[in-house]
Amino acid sequence: MLPAFHVKYSAVLLPALVLVEQVSRDQSSLAALVLPPMASTAAHHHRVLVLVLAALLLSSQLAAVAPSPALGADLLGAARAPSFAAWMRGLRRRIHQRPELAFQEHRTSELVRAELDALGVPYAWPVAKTGVVATVAGGAGAGPTVALRADMDALPVQYNDGILWQEMVDWEYKSQEDGKMHACGHDAHVTMLLGAAKLLQSRKDDLKGTIKLVFQPAEEGYAGAYFVLEEGDLDDMSAIFGLHVNPDLPIGVVASRPGPFLSAAARFTLTIAGKGGHAGAPHATIDPVIAAASAILSLQQLVSRETDPLEAAVVSVTMLKGGEAYNVIPGSVTVGGTFRSMTDQGLSYLMKRIKEIVEAQATVNRCTATIDFLEEELRPYPTTVNDERMYAHAKEVAEYMLGEANVKIASQNMGGEDFAFYAQRAAGAMFFIGVGNETTMERVHPVHSPYFVMDEDALPIGAAFHAAVAIEYLNKNPCA
Repeated sequence: MLPAFHVKYSAVLLPALVLVEQVSRDQSSLAALVLPPMASTAAHHHRVLVLVLAALLLSSQLAAVAPSPALGADLLGAARAPSFAAWMRGLRRRIHQRPELAFQEHRTSELVRAELDALGVPYAWPVAKTGVVATVAGGAGAGPTVALRADMDALPVQYNDGILWQEMVDWEYKSQEDGKMHACGHDAHVTMLLGAAKLLQSRKDDLKGTIKLVFQPAEEGYAGAYFVLEEGDLDDMSAIFGLHVNPDLPIGVVASRPGPFLSAAARFTLTIAGKGGHAGAPHATIDPVIAAASAILSLQQLVSRETDPLEAAVVSVTMLKGGEAYNVIPGSVTVGGTFRSMTDQGLSYLMKRIKEIVEAQATVNRCTATIDFLEEELRPYPTTVNDERMYAHAKEVAEYMLGEANVKIASQNMGGEDFAFYAQRAAGAMFFIGVGNETTMERVHPVHSPYFVMDEDALPIGAAFHAAVAIEYLNKNPCA
């Protein structure tokens, strides 16, 4: 039975709750609270009471969903504690010394599992060959499932004339694997997520819901995210968050944007075949070099003449191989490259037109052409589209933790990311995290460079940011 007060004022509380619900959905409905003069003093007092209760309830509701400055400070302070930060630096350096390429991350996966075992965090393995999906289950009741993601694979480092070189940074923990390097910062990504695992596991009794930690293989070209999703371990996730290091941003700064953020990307390789022969008698040959040159020039017009100038697109030929002798016209020429668009539809259009142009130019020059978009081996990546609400959530968390001035709007970027596959399945947000420090670095080098370095003071920030995004998501979304 309701107390007498609640019975007496139920007629007031119910309209107030309706108003709160309206206002929480649409701030413009505050105008509904501006009421015309009432016919009686009693009615006027009744409406005033409704207004006051609505304001109080709305205030408490907004306070309940706003990020907690104390939580962000607590997580960041814990991650920056000397022993915690030293542990993360050690992890990152161990991973950095032993880089592994796509779907070969056996040693890295073993390290991840060992650290999760030490923390008492359960996990599924193997996922997509070498991947690990860990689970931090909240002890305070049911709730949604939010995922955090880190990629594990390294890069083959090409430095000079296509020759694979060792990492060119001379430091104590440089790569010990010839031709392989964590030149894209995935060693830092893994370390940050392990740091988040430690922070979250120590607070799991207060969580309502589930947090999944995705240690993903094969981001660099081989669509590891697609294969992780195929295995079903993330079927219950409602949102996912990821970080990527960015040396152009200073320590303590993060950046992203709502909507399309990173481009859709794909590759092509093509062979134009003719008839080889002596270069002194070109009339007796069918020259595939001329056909290839014509095709390459025509492909440049896809962006300059067929793409809206206000839409981003790229077609880049990056590989060209013909004959081996100065005086011999080769029988065939092989060409390769990449094409990108800020929309999936734009990528499909470029794919169609690349095929049409190459085949037409081959025909005009009496050659034949075969083209392969490598869709099985190197699956095209969709556009990475940040969900607007998930982006706003992560942005708000970052502002409370790092300060509004340190949360930037990033430009759209023509780099491809297989995080896009996750963002197609659930509300996703990808953020850049600054790892540059001009005061300690001789020069800031971009990712994918054999000279890439990062400031390890970013590791605690990434760990705390991951953890705060997940915890506050569960706080804001109490219902599964």
